Amino acid sequence: MLKRFKEWVATFVCALLFLLAYGANQGQGNVVLPTSPVQMIDYNKGLVPAVIDDDYRTTYEIFVYSFCDSNGDGIGDLNGIREKLDYISDMGFDQLWLTPVHPSDTYHKYDVDDYCAIDPSFGTMEDYEALLQECHARGMRVLLDLVLNHTSDTHPWFRAATDYLRTLPPDQDPVFEDCPYVWYYVFSREPYDGFVPLEGTSWYYEARFWSEMPDLNLGNQVVRDEVANIVRFWLDKGVDGFRLDAVTSYVTGSPEGNIDFLRYLGETCKSINPNCYLVGEAWTDRASIAALYASGIDSLFDFPFADSEGIIRSVMAGSYAASDYVQAMIRAEAAYREANAEYVDAPFYTNHDMGRSAGYYALDDGPVTKMAYALSLLMPGDSFMYYGEELGMKGSGKDENKRAPMYWSDDPNAPGMCAGPSGMDEVQMKFPSLEEQMTDDLSLWRWFTEVIKVRRAFPAIARGKTEAVESVSDESVAAFIRRCADYEDVLVVMNLRDQPAEKNLSVVGDNLSLAAVLGTSEEQITYENGSLSLPAYSIAVLTFGAEQ
Repeated sequence: MLKRFKEWVATFVCALLFLLAYGANQGQGNVVLPTSPVQMIDYNKGLVPAVIDDDYRTTYEIFVYSFCDSNGDGIGDLNGIREKLDYISDMGFDQLWLTPVHPSDTYHKYDVDDYCAIDPSFGTMEDYEALLQECHARGMRVLLDLVLNHTSDTHPWFRAATDYLRTLPPDQDPVFEDCPYVWYYVFSREPYDGFVPLEGTSWYYEARFWSEMPDLNLGNQVVRDEVANIVRFWLDKGVDGFRLDAVTSYVTGSPEGNIDFLRYLGETCKSINPNCYLVGEAWTDRASIAALYASGIDSLFDFPFADSEGIIRSVMAGSYAASDYVQAMIRAEAAYREANAEYVDAPFYTNHDMGRSAGYYALDDGPVTKMAYALSLLMPGDSFMYYGEELGMKGSGKDENKRAPMYWSDDPNAPGMCAGPSGMDEVQMKFPSLEEQMTDDLSLWRWFTEVIKVRRAFPAIARGKTEAVESVSDESVAAFIRRCADYEDVLVVMNLRDQPAEKNLSVVGDNLSLAAVLGTSEEQITYENGSLSLPAYSIAVLTFGAEQ
């Protein structure tokens, strides 16, 4: 009995010493998990995201049809998104952009039949309201994709207009009082470029994108009044803002007309909710984007940095030097700020209209793909990321391929898996599914989580002004200070090549502290006596505090 008691005491003492030792390490009395061989996992674990209620967010784009299926019909839906909100929030995202959810005959829903309803394949209005409520409870905003350049050709407005025109004799002009919907669109008796014949009549209608997407006449005040009713409907529901589709096409051939409508739309939305956030799709060059900022719009997507031929890919492919990335950011900031001092940039790398970024680097097994997206996520502004990029999903060619099912599992029958758009080619994924990546400290998913953690822990990264550190930047290394009046300045140094780099930072200051690290391997970033050692494809974030 005595022997058993002594054994029990010995076991208790050992257990107590074990817990005390780990508690001392944690500082909170918690058991320490095994140390990861990946430096950033342990080095960054104390970082805390700054919770700031402004427009400088980190946004997750969801192509609803392909994201998460909650009812087993193979189609992504609103309740599926609700089921994955913890996943999205835990990665660090604090804003959602959902592609169109309105009724439509197509899988993509960019041809709207009813602006104030939910497509039945996605759920109900009650489902959408529940999604809004749960997002807001997590501190996440929700952006509605608002397609105003055109409607579906089955929209009641267009049907009323075309039914009326078919009743007119060939030489008779339409009468507004008989059918005002004719003036909702752009009809002509002349076959202008971009116009489509209206079957059974001598009329043509403008449809720049597709014959089944007739363009709205956004210069018409009656149409603008309809738009005002639409945005009021959704803002009253609790939507936090709108992603605006195709803003360069609102008024064909008229940049001034596009600016005028954007100004009207912004003023209308802000009059309903002063905090309404607008981000526009302007797939064009920097100068044209800057011109659109004169409308007062909050944000425009920064297309020059995106896609397979944009600045980011050119830097990572070696066509541009690392230092060119810094200079490109500075030029963009200056151009946009001159047009609108209150602008918030909207950097992104890929979206639902572009090939997946993992396909840009055929021989890369991860590091280049990781670093490329970090270049986007560490730009200032409201940063946007397309679903599945955190897993290195692939997809290129026709649109359906770019919108493949979210890769939750290798098992296509696993809960939440979608069937994907009809006509999609078989897409062979390059990297593992989420199930496998979550167990790997060097996975793409882990990398994205760490980059977003760093972005949110240092508010100046999103909100500051970029200043080049030319004495440190070169072909391989991009170094810049992000200066911010309201938050602590940070120095970011990126090694964008496959060889290690040593940099003397004493020229920047003698009070720098290594605050966060991002590495694509188990090699360590070190900073000592003003000398920064960066392994291949790695990033160091330093603050201007006491030397460590």
